[in-house]
Amino acid sequence: MGRGSITLVGETQREQHLRDLALLRQVRDRIDREYAQPLDVEALARGVHMSAGHLSRQFRLAYGEPPYSYLMTRRVERAMTLLRRGDLSVTDVCFAVGCSSLGTFSTRFTELVGVPPSVYRREHAEATAGMPACVARQVTRPVRNREAARAGRA
Repeated sequence: MGRGSITLVGETQREQHLRDLALLRQVRDRIDREYAQPLDVEALARGVHMSAGHLSRQFRLAYGEPPYSYLMTRRVERAMTLLRRGDLSVTDVCFAVGCSSLGTFSTRFTELVGVPPSVYRREHAEATAGMPACVARQVTRPVRNREAARAGRA
């Protein structure tokens, strides 16, 4: 093999990597748009013609977390907004954001936010009153407890 062949292989790998990144962006955008729909990793992978395992590995490399965790983070972010409004019960919020199990929703919410949804609703009902939506989203964005612990040590 000559030197030109090695360059061609390298370019082909880079092109494939860029194609994979574009597909991963499609998956992330779909999760952002359809978070309240019943989504699972297999369906997301089928949509971009990847295996579920490959999608999970590549998504984690690109975005720092697997697709299911990303989906649950989007759902919890939306739930936080609905809970702050105060006009829906925790159960109604759970189903409104696409979760089918109140127990799983409450567990994930608590992991990401640090308090159960009922406590969050009670304590943060007026936390973002008068704040522009873009600022409220940034200020209230959930941070995984593990990430918060690491940031505190840094």
